[in-house]
Amino acid sequence: MLLAGQTQSEPGRLLAEQLTPLTEEHDVVTALGEVDEAVTLIVAEQSPGLGGCPDIRSIVAQAQAEGSLIDVDGLLKISASLRVMQQCRLWSRSLRGDLLITGIATGILPLDELQGRLKDAIGPRGELLDSASFVLGDLRYQIRHTRSHIKQQLDQLLNSDQYAACFQERLITQRNGRYVVPLKSDCRGQVKGFIQDESASGQTLYLEPARVLNENNRLQQLLREEQREERRILLQLADLVRASRAVLLENQQLLARLDLRFAAARLSQAYQGCCPQLVRESVVELKQARHPLLVAHEDGFNPDKAVAIDLLLPENCRALVISGPNTGGKSVALKTLGLLQLMLRSGLHVPCHADSRVHLYRRLHVDIGDEQSIAESLSTFSGHLLRLREILAQADADTLVLLDEAGSGTDPAEGAALIQAVLDELCHLGAKTLATTHLGQLKHFAHSHPQIANAAVEFDPRTLLPTYRLRYGVPGASSALRTASRLGLPSSVVERAAEYLGQEELDHSALLAQLNSQQQELDQQLQLARQARLKAEAAQQLRHTQLQQLKEKKKDILQRAGLRAEELISSTEAQMKKIRKAGSQRPTPQQAVEEKARLQTAREQITPFKPKPRRVKTAPVALKPDELVRITALGIEGRVTRVSADTLELLVNGKRMRQPLGAVEQYSPRRFAAAQKPTSRVARATEGRQVSPQLKLVGQRVEDALALLGPFIDQALLHDLTRIEIIHGAGEGVLRRAIREFLAEQKGITAFYAAPLDQGGDNTTIAELNG
Repeated sequence: MLLAGQTQSEPGRLLAEQLTPLTEEHDVVTALGEVDEAVTLIVAEQSPGLGGCPDIRSIVAQAQAEGSLIDVDGLLKISASLRVMQQCRLWSRSLRGDLLITGIATGILPLDELQGRLKDAIGPRGELLDSASFVLGDLRYQIRHTRSHIKQQLDQLLNSDQYAACFQERLITQRNGRYVVPLKSDCRGQVKGFIQDESASGQTLYLEPARVLNENNRLQQLLREEQREERRILLQLADLVRASRAVLLENQQLLARLDLRFAAARLSQAYQGCCPQLVRESVVELKQARHPLLVAHEDGFNPDKAVAIDLLLPENCRALVISGPNTGGKSVALKTLGLLQLMLRSGLHVPCHADSRVHLYRRLHVDIGDEQSIAESLSTFSGHLLRLREILAQADADTLVLLDEAGSGTDPAEGAALIQAVLDELCHLGAKTLATTHLGQLKHFAHSHPQIANAAVEFDPRTLLPTYRLRYGVPGASSALRTASRLGLPSSVVERAAEYLGQEELDHSALLAQLNSQQQELDQQLQLARQARLKAEAAQQLRHTQLQQLKEKKKDILQRAGLRAEELISSTEAQMKKIRKAGSQRPTPQQAVEEKARLQTAREQITPFKPKPRRVKTAPVALKPDELVRITALGIEGRVTRVSADTLELLVNGKRMRQPLGAVEQYSPRRFAAAQKPTSRVARATEGRQVSPQLKLVGQRVEDALALLGPFIDQALLHDLTRIEIIHGAGEGVLRRAIREFLAEQKGITAFYAAPLDQGGDNTTIAELNG
């Protein structure tokens, strides 16, 4: 059995061999979830070691009666089982507490007293240890001492010159549990003692010398006391086992379940199984399904050994009739569906694609094979009828019915009519049915019935060999004559059969074969089209990704080039100042103006390459009349005159305009204009007033400086200035950082940077505006 071969313990193997489908859906879902977790743990190399755990049920049953005894071998097995259970509990501590597997392992209860007592009493070779009790240890010490003393005395006797000629050899042995020496029969009476035995030839007598008689007697007494003590210890251990009987059996059951789940996980990995989506609708969508026995071989599993098939019975399809040639895979498809249903019901993964869906049917009825029975006076057809009667009596909406070679065993017309009626009744009862047939009448019936569909097993039209795949929507030709020819029947017999069949039937079979061939070609073309579409989408995505990467790379290069150019200009300016200081002649005013103009021109040329700060747009909240806002698209400031649901009326440079609410940005903190002044006077005042491109903020606090900076920028924008200077001084750099952070958030600012050294350097910030 494949599953039993994956287990590690004897209880797990027995549970696997006795595995049956679960009746409750909740138990099925739990079992499949446990197998899923086991697969994950195996992949993470966190599976438990459950080897070496024997089945102890029969041993525990021996101790059920009061005063019963368990032998040392049985106690050794219980000790081994307790050791594996302890390891399993320790393993579970490394797992997450929400795992189902953890719940199984933590359910194994510790039996520390029994385990400790067995560890002290039973050795690894199945012997009672001296540490089993103080009395036993003392008795064994006395036994060893007595034996040693007896052997010393016998050695002295064998090595004495007086009796050296009396012994056959210098050997100490035992007869009847007593130590003896081999005495020559000719020397009988020369050495005092008792004859315990003699050899078969009579030439050697086994003598117990009188000098060791008392000690031999003492040894026998000690051995009898040892046996009594050992029996007392075994009875005591059996009492402990009896007291822990229920826990031992429950622990073994949990350990066997754990072993079964990990065996199922290893089996799933071997045949590349998974748990399909379990649905409540009566649906079968098992994609790329394989029969587990077809992928198994002597050395393991080879999923490529079997052809994957799609088993599809949608919700609106009550029955599927599969037709086609013999040896094409009809019965295999039917058996695959039945076996995978039973495997899922038993808590096992099935070899199919992970994208599959299936309903767990509560009842599975199968009519496969020959029901003929001479003892029961049943013919083949009678056996099928009795099975159909049983199916119809029990079928309901939660039933899956599998009928192989439906309607066979009798007249084809009557058999087909009977199966038509059976399929009608099963559809009425709501059952799901999969049937295989060669009867043309059933194929026509499936084509015309709204709840029944046709499917055909696929053949390669060039090689005439089966591909074992299913084609849905068309019936299949039986192609009996073609199959007979392929399997080696004499050609004369095949040709005569074609004559008997008639041209009409041959044309019908040829038409079905042509339909299947065309369907196969269409499917191949559809598959090629899908592959081409996927390739095109992948290429488009690749081009998009590459374009984005090029844009980012271009942006990075321009930014670095701008920064480098600015550094070169500043460096050149510094060097020119050093040269002037070191030189004997000062530049003329005209030369200084020209140098400054050239530097300014260089800065203006690199302006397009300077990074523009990004602004984070925030939606305006509770705007009020006379509040100042910034129009995002234009980069200018306007005053709110009226607020409606989703639009604003603004006053900008003396002109009224309407903007959507999302087209403006609110200042933070909020700013308001003087609402009392007439608009026309504000516009005229603005037009008539000259705005300085320079703002001095040296010595100002950050809050006061920012309050002055905002209106200054607005006025500069309204007067179309393209460049302004903010003089903030050096200090500790707090004001400089605050000003530059404020500039980074302004929409109208395209760039800002430290002024050249001759214009203040880091003490002054130059900002460029949207002109």
